[in-house]
Amino acid sequence: MRPARTLGTLVALWWPLAAAAAGHGYPLQDAGTDVSNLASLQRGARNFVNYCLGCHSARYMRYSQVAEDLALTENELRDNLMFTGTRIYDPMLSSMPAEQARAWFGNAPPDLSLIVRSRSADYVYTYLKSFYDDPSRPTGANNAVLPQTAMPDVLAGLQGRQKPRYESKTGEDGKMVQHLVALEPIAPGEMTAADFDVFVRDTVTFLEYVSEPAKSQRRSLGVWVILYLLMFTAFTYFLKKEYWKDVKG
Repeated sequence: MRPARTLGTLVALWWPLAAAAAGHGYPLQDAGTDVSNLASLQRGARNFVNYCLGCHSARYMRYSQVAEDLALTENELRDNLMFTGTRIYDPMLSSMPAEQARAWFGNAPPDLSLIVRSRSADYVYTYLKSFYDDPSRPTGANNAVLPQTAMPDVLAGLQGRQKPRYESKTGEDGKMVQHLVALEPIAPGEMTAADFDVFVRDTVTFLEYVSEPAKSQRRSLGVWVILYLLMFTAFTYFLKKEYWKDVKG
C-alpha cells in the first residue's frame, strides 16, 4: 500500500477549472458507495494516496482524522498513507507545487475535498470510468461525461483503453448530429472490468467520506433522534389522555 511515485501518480485525477460547468448529458452510473463500509474506505484511502494525492490535495482532511475514522493505527497510517516527512496532524496536501502544475498543465489541479458534494458520487464514479482515446486532444484522451477535459487518462493502465461509439440523431435544427452513446474496450488493462469497478467505487467512497466525514455519524444519530421523538410523542399522547380523563371525570 506504499504510494507510487511515478509521473502517472503526479498527473492523477484532475478536473480542469475551465471544465467546471455541468456535463452534457451522458448517462451517469450508480456509484453504489457506502461510507459505512470500513474496508471500502480503507481501500479508497490507499487508492487516493497512490493515484490522486500526487496532484490533488484534500486540504480539509487531516491524516489523524482519517486514522481515527478508518480504524487505522498510527503505524498503519504511516506505513500505508503518509509520505516521508509528513506529520500525522498535517492536512492531506499534494506534493506537486502549484507553479509547476500551472507550467505543465495550464491550471493547478483542484482540491478534491468537496468534489463529491459539489458533483455527486455518481458523477465522479462515471467520470473516472469514461475516458476514451481521442488523438485530437493534447493528452490523447477525452471523457464522455466531461468533454474536452484536460485530465489525462491516468487509469488507462488499470482499466484499459476505450473508444467511443456514436449514433446519428436529429438535432433541434433538424440536422443530423453525432451523439456519443457508449464506450467500447479496445485494449485490456491490468484489472478486469469488475475489479476496476470496485477500484473506482472504493476511491469515490473515500472522496464521499472526505466531503462529509460526519455523514455516517449523522445518519446513525438521526435514527436515534427519530426513535426518541416517536417515543416522546407516544408518551405525551398517553399522558394527555390520562390527564384529560381525570379532568373530565
